[in-house]
Amino acid sequence: MATRALSRAFGRRFAWGWLACVPLAFVIVATWGFAAHAQDAATADDVQVVLDNIWIVIAAVLVIFMNAGFGMLETGFCRQKNAVNILTKNLIVFALATVSFWALGFALAFGEGNGILGLTGFFLAGSDPVAPTYGTLTTPVFFLFQAAFAGTAATIVSGAVAERVKFSSFIIFSVLLTAICYPITAHWVWGGGWLSDMSFLGEGVAFSDFAGSTVVHSVGGWAALMGAIFLGPRIGKYQNGAVNAIPGHNMSIATLGCLILWIGWFGFNPGSELAASLNVPQIALVTNLAAAAGGIAATFTAWALSGKPDLSMVINGILAGLVGITAGCGGIGYWGAIIVGLIAGVIVVFSVGFFDSIKIDDPVGATSVHLVCGIWGTLAVGLFDGTSGLFFGGGATQLIAQIIGIIAIGLFTVVATSIIWIVVKSIVGIRVSSEEELKGLDIGEHGMEAYSGFLKDTSDMGGII
Repeated sequence: MATRALSRAFGRRFAWGWLACVPLAFVIVATWGFAAHAQDAATADDVQVVLDNIWIVIAAVLVIFMNAGFGMLETGFCRQKNAVNILTKNLIVFALATVSFWALGFALAFGEGNGILGLTGFFLAGSDPVAPTYGTLTTPVFFLFQAAFAGTAATIVSGAVAERVKFSSFIIFSVLLTAICYPITAHWVWGGGWLSDMSFLGEGVAFSDFAGSTVVHSVGGWAALMGAIFLGPRIGKYQNGAVNAIPGHNMSIATLGCLILWIGWFGFNPGSELAASLNVPQIALVTNLAAAAGGIAATFTAWALSGKPDLSMVINGILAGLVGITAGCGGIGYWGAIIVGLIAGVIVVFSVGFFDSIKIDDPVGATSVHLVCGIWGTLAVGLFDGTSGLFFGGGATQLIAQIIGIIAIGLFTVVATSIIWIVVKSIVGIRVSSEEELKGLDIGEHGMEAYSGFLKDTSDMGGII
């Protein structure tokens, strides 16, 4: 009885206390669950950041490896007596681009500033190497990817001025292109510049260039075109009103170069997603479809015109398709990619013939591939983009924005690179002597040969015995 009485007294005394613990217990459980969920979410976010950065490093490496493709392609398309010179240019250009873009270019392109250029971050000063700064990407990762793009723009120039440009002049031009010219127009589109906000055309309207048909390829193409004009044609290229073909010396390595570039483009375009997202495989497939369509179209176009399937046109057709889809690969679908590639493949064949007809000598067709097809690919966004394209109900606004961007970037690049070529020409000259050109730049500029012991012709055409 005493026990029961004690129990009842204890219950009366502590009942309300126990009841008060019930909501406290709910609060503890809920807080614990929320904390665990938040920890899981934070962990998932951390993993995504790591994945994004690793993928973009891989993509950057693929783009950097494209320098090997450009080197092989250009060397194969040109004569053996200039092989060392071409390989040296393609090797040094990325080294030059890396340092000049680190010192000046990156800040001009992506630093805080105004609608024309960035004004902060020179030499990457003040950047945190581990904190996500550009979306989920850290500064070193983002810089590496963008430096690879800058190097590509300079490499494009190398092909159009091959076999007669002074090595020293090319170095000076490449540094200025990657340090100043390319970064300014990149800022206009990718760095928050005036082309990234064209609200005067309508709310939310912007020039669209997902991976650089204009920002990289057309800029490189315009610079290459001006270089070819200021240099003039190679000795023996145009005689008595006729176009004399100067065949490349090694189509095997030219084909290898094309395949390396094709593979590298899977870093160029999918990497421009700037994240390891499920859009990456879609972008890769669209890129591949356009490349295939470009190669097929160029093959049959050249075949119909000359009666023979020309390997050089197959190569340039594939590259034309790749350049053409670069601007729109983030929003153009499968059928659109096929159409873009097919048209690029046809355009590049006629473009090569056009430049020859006006006596602009481009040994590898760089101007046709990168400039002409870069313009086409940028226009194609305004036609075939699944959201804003004219053929998909988006109206003509995006197409107008594309035209404005093409004209603005083209005019700036033509003026800026023309000034550079003129200044360099007046100070150190830009073309080797006739004797050096006939003998070969390998001997004249580098004092060595790529194929020591092999005989070569030093006549005007410089062919191979």
